[in-house]
Amino acid sequence: MITLRGVTKTYRMGNIEVHALAGVDLEIGDGEFVAIMGPSGSGKSTLMNIVGCLDVPTAGSYLLDGLEVSGMTDDELTRIRNRKLGFVFQSFNLLPRLSALEQVEVPMTYARVPGHERKRRATAALARVGLGDRTHHKPTELSGGQQQRVAIARALVTEPSLILADEPTGALDSRSTAEIIALFEELNAAGITVVFVTHEPDVAAHTRRQVHIRDGEVVLDTATGEQPAPETSAWGRIPAGVAP
Repeated sequence: MITLRGVTKTYRMGNIEVHALAGVDLEIGDGEFVAIMGPSGSGKSTLMNIVGCLDVPTAGSYLLDGLEVSGMTDDELTRIRNRKLGFVFQSFNLLPRLSALEQVEVPMTYARVPGHERKRRATAALARVGLGDRTHHKPTELSGGQQQRVAIARALVTEPSLILADEPTGALDSRSTAEIIALFEELNAAGITVVFVTHEPDVAAHTRRQVHIRDGEVVLDTATGEQPAPETSAWGRIPAGVAP
């Protein structure tokens, strides 16, 4: 699903060049559950932004599901994100005045999905993450773990083939962390590729593979367990190149 070859990323700050990535080679297969780890400033967040089509490499090649995306325009990257990717962040990124159902409908609004279909799919996504009885609750009426479940439902509702999660349990207590990790494991078992960015070894231990980044390079890539065979998902899978 993900193939990076010689990917570099250089930022210019005045007269200073910052080399965030220094020639990354990485492959992640369909259905894998991978943690990207590294200290602050290692380049892991930059790598996540490139994998998530939020940024493009300075040099090198990035293929996502067989499509070369490193040279795409902003509009083309937006279409790729809407079709193939779901994002989950540490801070939840929920809109304070919207209900859980409305939060989950947002990405489908941008994709111009009809209103009745948006509601049906958002309701199903919330039920999928165990919030079928919280559809009309606003963020202030939900716990941290429940807010993150809303964010996961929002990531799932476009039926992505890849979920990228940036420190998804960083703002949660230990109980909520365990629940969210179990949910990601369930989604991965259903056939969705999941990639975490995390600095927490306890969280990374639940993935099947750990990729360690330091000074913009992959310094260690280890399997942590046997990858389960994907099951048939109630969500189905979107073939490469087919929009939801």
